[in-house]
Amino acid sequence: MFWIFSGVKFSAFRRSTFLTSTPVYRKFISSKIGSIMKLYSDQGNPMLLRILAAKNLAGIPLTVQYINYEERNKFRLPGHSKLPVLETENGNLLNSANSICRYLLELNANSKENADPETEAVIDQWLEWESTSLQPVLFSHLVLSVGLGKKDSGHIEDLTNLLSHADGALSSNKFFSGDQLGLADVVLWGSLHPLLLAESSLSVPQISNIARWHSYLMTQDVFSKTNSEVMGNKGVIAFKGSLLAMSGHEVQSSSKSQETTKAKQSLKGSQPSQKENRNDDPSLEEASQPKVCSKEEIDEAVKSWNNGSKKRPKARRLAKPVLPLEGEKNILITSALPYVNNVPHLGNIIGCVLSADAFARYCRLRQYNTLYICGTDEYGTATETKALEEGLTPQQICDKYFKIHKEVYEWFKIKFDFFGRTTTQEQTDIAQDIFWRLHKRDHLVEDTLEQLQCEECKRFLADRFVEGTCPFCNYEDARGDQCDSCGKLINAIELKKPRCKVCGGAPKVRSSKHLFLNLAKLEPSLKSWVEESSSEGTWTSNARHITRGWIQDGLRPRCITRDLKWGTPVPLEGYTDKVFYVWFDAPIGYFSITANYTKEWEKWWKNPQQVTLHQFMAKDNVPFHTVVFPCTEIGADDNYTLLNSISATEYLNYEDDKFSKSRGVGVFGNDAADTGIPADIWRFYLLYMRPENQDSAFSWNDFVARNNNELLNNFGNFVNRALMFVSNNFGGVVPKMDLTEDDKNFIALINKELKSYIDDNEKMRLREGLKVVLNMSKLGNQFIQSNKPWVLVKGSDSDRSRAGTVLGVATNLAWLLSVLIHPYMPGICEEIQRQLQITDEGNVVLDNFIPYLQPGHKIGKPQPLFQKIDPSMAEQFRAKYGGNKQKQQAASDKSKNHNTSDGSNAGKNVASLQAEVTKQGDKVRKLKTDKAEKATVDAEVAILLELKKKLAIAEGKDPNALENKGKKKGKRA
Repeated sequence: MFWIFSGVKFSAFRRSTFLTSTPVYRKFISSKIGSIMKLYSDQGNPMLLRILAAKNLAGIPLTVQYINYEERNKFRLPGHSKLPVLETENGNLLNSANSICRYLLELNANSKENADPETEAVIDQWLEWESTSLQPVLFSHLVLSVGLGKKDSGHIEDLTNLLSHADGALSSNKFFSGDQLGLADVVLWGSLHPLLLAESSLSVPQISNIARWHSYLMTQDVFSKTNSEVMGNKGVIAFKGSLLAMSGHEVQSSSKSQETTKAKQSLKGSQPSQKENRNDDPSLEEASQPKVCSKEEIDEAVKSWNNGSKKRPKARRLAKPVLPLEGEKNILITSALPYVNNVPHLGNIIGCVLSADAFARYCRLRQYNTLYICGTDEYGTATETKALEEGLTPQQICDKYFKIHKEVYEWFKIKFDFFGRTTTQEQTDIAQDIFWRLHKRDHLVEDTLEQLQCEECKRFLADRFVEGTCPFCNYEDARGDQCDSCGKLINAIELKKPRCKVCGGAPKVRSSKHLFLNLAKLEPSLKSWVEESSSEGTWTSNARHITRGWIQDGLRPRCITRDLKWGTPVPLEGYTDKVFYVWFDAPIGYFSITANYTKEWEKWWKNPQQVTLHQFMAKDNVPFHTVVFPCTEIGADDNYTLLNSISATEYLNYEDDKFSKSRGVGVFGNDAADTGIPADIWRFYLLYMRPENQDSAFSWNDFVARNNNELLNNFGNFVNRALMFVSNNFGGVVPKMDLTEDDKNFIALINKELKSYIDDNEKMRLREGLKVVLNMSKLGNQFIQSNKPWVLVKGSDSDRSRAGTVLGVATNLAWLLSVLIHPYMPGICEEIQRQLQITDEGNVVLDNFIPYLQPGHKIGKPQPLFQKIDPSMAEQFRAKYGGNKQKQQAASDKSKNHNTSDGSNAGKNVASLQAEVTKQGDKVRKLKTDKAEKATVDAEVAILLELKKKLAIAEGKDPNALENKGKKKGKRA
């Protein structure tokens, strides 16, 4: 089925048709959604193109309210989230432009049909490509070219390559969505329209198909109307203000710009010396003027500041084992149990255990009675197949990889209250008890299941014992339970060209009797629970959509047994040769692992009146935690604790590929330690890039840039500056603080940010919470920069007193930042507090900023928190972890440089040598800082120079250049 608008056919997408825009249908829509939705946006936001195009296509009533970024809090919008934001008919907020488009086009279809699975997969791939590959480059280009008016943005070549890829897809199809226009075309039109209007230099033969596609769309009323609504007659210049605002640049008039330039020039003679102001960032001179808070906000801030100076908080120490307490906020946290059959990669780590760890640390900072439970999922076909691959028994595989997982998580500083495993007697006892409770309440049914059986191996091929071609997207290596390419769940008999993973033979379809959980019977109770939990708790939007999708399709009995040997035995007569299906068994692992932590486990898991359950996972695990397992708990009817809040991430990809251990693509848990980069930096980047609303991609270039800019030049710079000024000018003693009105306003600003931090973390928006911390350190840098304590300390007594107040406030902000960064970077928290000479007893997140460090407190010796990562390292790590293809390319490049290399060092790993150089350089700097004996320093310098020579050789450079460079420096000296 299709609908026709302006002569264009629009295909169905995800079982939904596009909607007509007739007045009659608009009335039908309004009656369905109850109230008209609101879209909050700033004027000229480029994302409006795709969103309003989707709105116009769907014919959905939608009010657009234009606001400034500063006005977001007035409209219940998170103060740090990007615009546009859609407020749905239910009051939920969506702030991903692609998600908004999807929502609008799917929302109120008056007809349902099964969309072609292959088309769905293609559309999803284009949306992923647009968000992770095209959008970052395109945004940077538009900011520079349209926002700042630069002729050469440096992105033309990258854009041309990206567009050439997209252009090739249109060589055989009229639209990106296939034969008919769909969601992918709406999104890509919104992205490419400003670019194609602005860039005549991109009109090259390689993108002729895109030009044809774009021209055709612009002949249609829907797209031409959207163009007029968003851009008017201004062209791409309409986007200038919004682009600058989104990128953090101040929008200035020409006169204001001239005044700013003059002001900067007049200050040149009063900048701090490098000795006084380490890690100083010259760009801080361009900081905009601080915002002014209301009188009420300032009064509250001053009151809390004064009260806080009298009574400083102390961190709560929880008794072991942690048990729920009457009248307390009892928080139970789990992350999806990782499969024990492989080494976890970065996407696995951020998708569950690291995210849950950050939230658990935050909860403890808020003094909540918190328990964080996790462990390895050890039963099922994944373990049996791995055992066959490695020639070990399933138990040996579990023992081997349990140890690996535990070591990886310990290196990442993930702090579980207990990390267990599912191969325990407690797992068997609890799972069988739940089974019997379901059986006695008539929630199980028997049925015959068609399965693939390998005649050669004489066994049924459950789940991962069979591979074949995906029936939905034609991926050739789909598993018998799920396709890694399109993510869809599969029944093994649906595979095209199935093959036994053990012997490679072609299996035959055979019948086998199994037990099923009757989800259809439990559906009414589940619906009631979902409605209550998703409205009262915090559910990510993807968890809501996935759960509603399962329920809307109608629940059917789901098989809970498998023809395997490795698993929890089924205790029912006639089924004792079978085991429980892993997705029936694994969630029960939360119970059994807690039972291994404490015999009083039921106080957590059979106590919904006192306990709030928060669960973390990737989106592919959602239906098992919001449909299947809750039905199990509801059916067993034993007062089980059901989830209140669920945080489901999208996928983290690796560069422009997917993580793959077999192909050597991506960084896995044990690889991170081998890079020599501290665990806290990895934690920071993964949480900063956490795919909360849409898929994201790990990028080495971005990893290096975030370390050097966000951590070194922003966060680390502020803390080091504040502490160095106190150390150098006040003997390391926190000065007396006499607050001015500007200081009070600054404290109120920090309070506003602190409230956003708390709100974000309470709702499990961890990435946004981290960005608030970085914004606070940015405000701290601006506070120091605008007050110029390096000038004040050289002035009169009153000037010096003023400098003391500024530094006292700044040092206390450094303490606050040490507490707030703890969930994300616990090691950095400890280091800041070591330099401040305080213990962790003050690690409590309060509602307001207080002076925890009182005048007279003696701090320790300040040291830089972060080290710069050489940008050249990005390419070296990319080659190392980019898979066989990149390794072969690196070997080829190395071979070309062989004539300039010393053969003894030719095989030395460049990345390893770079890490050794960095480590030795740090050692030399520390010796010089500590004023060690000259002979000792010279010996370590000699080692450093030798390492640098080896690195030069490994990189194919002339090692003698280092000596020549050193001699020239000596002559100048």
